[in-house]
Amino acid sequence: MKRAIAVLISGVLSSGAGAANLLEVYRDAIANDADFASARAERDAGQEKAVQGRAGLMPGIGLAANTTFNDATYATRDYRYNSNGYGAELSQPLFRMQNWVQYKQGQLQTGLATTRFELARQDLILRVATAYFDVLNAQDALDAVRSLKAAAEQQLQLAKKSFEVGTVTITDVHEAQSRHDLASAQEIAGSNDLVVKRQTLARLVGKEPELLSRLRKGVTLERPQPDDMQQWVKAAVDESYSVQAQKLAAEIASREVDRNRAAHLPTVDVVARYNQANTGLPIATADRTTIRSIGLELNMPLFQGGALTSRDREAAALKLKADSDLESARRASALAARQAYLGVTSGMAQIKALEAAEISSRSALDANRLGYEVGVRINIDVLNAQSQLADTTKQLAKARYDTLLAQLQLEAAAGALDEEDVQRVNALLETAPD
Repeated sequence: MKRAIAVLISGVLSSGAGAANLLEVYRDAIANDADFASARAERDAGQEKAVQGRAGLMPGIGLAANTTFNDATYATRDYRYNSNGYGAELSQPLFRMQNWVQYKQGQLQTGLATTRFELARQDLILRVATAYFDVLNAQDALDAVRSLKAAAEQQLQLAKKSFEVGTVTITDVHEAQSRHDLASAQEIAGSNDLVVKRQTLARLVGKEPELLSRLRKGVTLERPQPDDMQQWVKAAVDESYSVQAQKLAAEIASREVDRNRAAHLPTVDVVARYNQANTGLPIATADRTTIRSIGLELNMPLFQGGALTSRDREAAALKLKADSDLESARRASALAARQAYLGVTSGMAQIKALEAAEISSRSALDANRLGYEVGVRINIDVLNAQSQLADTTKQLAKARYDTLLAQLQLEAAAGALDEEDVQRVNALLETAPD
């Protein structure tokens, strides 16, 4: 069942041009990401397992030919001659339990390859979204630092003028200079971080990313639907691709136990042969021989040095391992669903609190600036208010991106993440400013 996380978008929804959005980046990654290309090739290889399994139930036809040079002595006479022959054989299995089990395994292995590919597709969406939001977060953080630097520069110039007229001490100038220098250092670090984040995104899309669309102003996220963590956990345990893949792996391991047990059983085949032989011996008794035959062949394994029973024990142990891996996958999926659900709900609460904090920080900065101008606040108060506003702005931006990513992670945990979710998040973006 597809579980949707609704979004409420306020404001104008017109889309600007000139910037790459999340959906475009995702589609570029589908075409260029090396890990996803590897997963696609693995899926294509896995599709052949069903064909290979079915081949064990189909007839087999073979041709053989030989030619031999002979140096022989018959009745004290030496002969040098060439003998040759050729033949064809058709074999149709009638009873081969191993082959039947292998046929069923091939179908399961094809399904496993498909499931793992869908898991890789979900992983690609999460990797693209993470890299995309990391770039936006790094850009927002850099913008906040640059705003702080500009404000510190303005405060520094004001402090210098006030010092010249004797209304403040040199301490105010040094404090403003210190904050300005600190903002400059943070700007350098932020610029470097942005470069690294863009290169991380470039690794996925195979090229230097363009200007990226940012979140629209006025976007509000709603709680997950259904708004019940246990329902998401149940969906994760039942429907997540990691659990589905491990279920198939456990079933394949179970069939492997059956296949090894079947190795103890007899096999029956219909075999038709045609053989033509020419001895080539240059004597009167030499002759060309043609043999045509058709019949049943029974083979019964009796003892193969203990290999069969050893394989039985190996398959049984691997079955227990697969069952344990399945239980581990279920627990991991349940935990991932809980973490993602709490990430969404707590992230929304954090966004609300930080939005209020941003308004308060901006008001506090205005109040401190006014107080500084009239002499009831000192320079450090204004500088602290500027830093507080910049820090709050960065935290708010990060909280928004983390919450959006948690939404996608929640869908992935339930096995429901697809391009439709990318499109829904993409609708929240606008053209990034230059």
